[in-house]
Amino acid sequence: MQFLVQFASLSLVLLSACTEAATPYRLRPPPLDTPWTKDVGTNPWPQYPRPQLRRDAWKTLNGIWTYQPTQNGPDAGNLPKLPLEQETLIPSCIESGISGIMDTSFTVTKMWFGTNFTVPQRWADSGRRVLLNFEAVDYEATVYVNGEKVGFNRGGYSRSTFDITKQLADHAANELHVHVFDPTDDQSIPQGKQTKRLSHIFYTPCTGIWGTVWLESVPDNFISSLDVAGDMDGKLTVTVHSQAKDATPVEVSVVRPDGDVVAKHQHVANDKFTLKVPSPDLWSPDSPTLYNVTVKMGKDEIESYTGFRTIASGEVNGIKRPLLNGKFEFLFGPLDQGYWPDGIYTPPTLEAMVYDLKVIKSLGMNMGKRVHNNARPTDAEQKEFERQLEIMVNEHKSYPSIVAWVIYNEGWGQRTDYRPEFALTDRVRELDPTRLIDSVTGWHDHGADNHKYAEPQCGTPFYSQPSAPYDPNRIGFQGEFGGIGHRPADEHLWPIKAAIDTINQTYEIHAGLESYHYRAHVLLTLLREQVERYACSGAVYTQTTDVEGEVNGLMTMDRRVTRVDVEQWRRDIRALYQAARKRSSS
Repeated sequence: MQFLVQFASLSLVLLSACTEAATPYRLRPPPLDTPWTKDVGTNPWPQYPRPQLRRDAWKTLNGIWTYQPTQNGPDAGNLPKLPLEQETLIPSCIESGISGIMDTSFTVTKMWFGTNFTVPQRWADSGRRVLLNFEAVDYEATVYVNGEKVGFNRGGYSRSTFDITKQLADHAANELHVHVFDPTDDQSIPQGKQTKRLSHIFYTPCTGIWGTVWLESVPDNFISSLDVAGDMDGKLTVTVHSQAKDATPVEVSVVRPDGDVVAKHQHVANDKFTLKVPSPDLWSPDSPTLYNVTVKMGKDEIESYTGFRTIASGEVNGIKRPLLNGKFEFLFGPLDQGYWPDGIYTPPTLEAMVYDLKVIKSLGMNMGKRVHNNARPTDAEQKEFERQLEIMVNEHKSYPSIVAWVIYNEGWGQRTDYRPEFALTDRVRELDPTRLIDSVTGWHDHGADNHKYAEPQCGTPFYSQPSAPYDPNRIGFQGEFGGIGHRPADEHLWPIKAAIDTINQTYEIHAGLESYHYRAHVLLTLLREQVERYACSGAVYTQTTDVEGEVNGLMTMDRRVTRVDVEQWRRDIRALYQAARKRSSS
């Protein structure tokens, strides 16, 4: 659920000297809206975008930019004049109503985005560097400032940073051009569930700058990234990475939620070290205590945070279990596709995204699962997948709420001529030894994670192909199950014919809510019985919301209707945790 922290603040002032005007921005009515669509405005996502490495000197570039499609690749000698043809809202996907473009022809793969920006005078006078950050651009971005290329990034789910100090104009407005290329599923790339060929479980693509764009001011040698992990014994493991990649002295302070400094340590950058926090308040889903972390390195100072918890696997009464802080933690939550009818990948507002989390938590769930996809890769595409996998782990590994890394889902992008997941599991464990690793969730797994619709087969002595038999040397987990559906009233339905025509492909369709509620109770009861009888340690229910032609969500896609019987689900979920506790104590 990392999207919660991906956006920034302050408003953008357009400073275009061109006389030609772009087509003005307007929110396009999406096929289906949400209660928050009307609140999008033109100053979207004012939250700080990177709270685990926060500086005070920053400025958003979110807001109104201009856009135009192109047939050509990026060319520094032939940049289009600003403003471009049409105003658009950043961050957004060009296929979304929020973008003001809502191009669903799926024919545009190359495009330009542009804006003008100024740098605060105090930054310019300080002699510090200025960094330009993109939280997410799908899929390739080539970036120019004042006509000069400053960098390139490939990958639709990771952030990128460019030092633009030398390209900035003195005490004047600056031009920013971004060329985007996005093949979606015309190539084998990590693309999530995006497709140009809409089908039941594959959805509308997201193209363009869908994460916050922002500036920050840093000294010459600055903290480029921070790795921090706290365990249940109060040991905090830290690596402060510096831009100079040298041994600059650093000082780390750990601050309790009440403001007391509980630990302080001096070391050097680019060298892992540990410090001890006595008797920390531990992090858990029910008590997610966070400690603030301050890091000073020369003229740079950043704020971060961490939680103290230990995630491991171990035997409990003869069964391999996931352990949180030394105890068996039954994991249960929804599959979350991360899709919005008005913004696709970009939620309309922070409040909208928090609403989803509150609904999940109110039912008693303690986790969520996200999936990504790519087609069968060539050798070169496999190397690119592995490169982006490492970036993903390094970018997110300091978040205390992540319990496990999933490398492959249901055979998507999984080679069949050899099994790269074994080497990749070792590599991910090397990058982050503090978490569990689910090498393959579903289908071409090797005896731990089962996908079965609608009934669960969680750590059981029975299974259905293409899943493999349960391996007692691994944690028994129901990677996906459920998925039962009910067609909502038309006003809550994604009104695209291609999607409506595939509703009957939902794993199990109910004519009315009475049978839907009955069946949901049966499935959760079956899962509870498998916890009681067998080696079931957790499960993922499909899914948080309806998504386009899939009408099997806890909520409708517009978030206006909660489909499930809330009180019954709360009782059934409590029973899952009670059954798990009994298996721990017997």
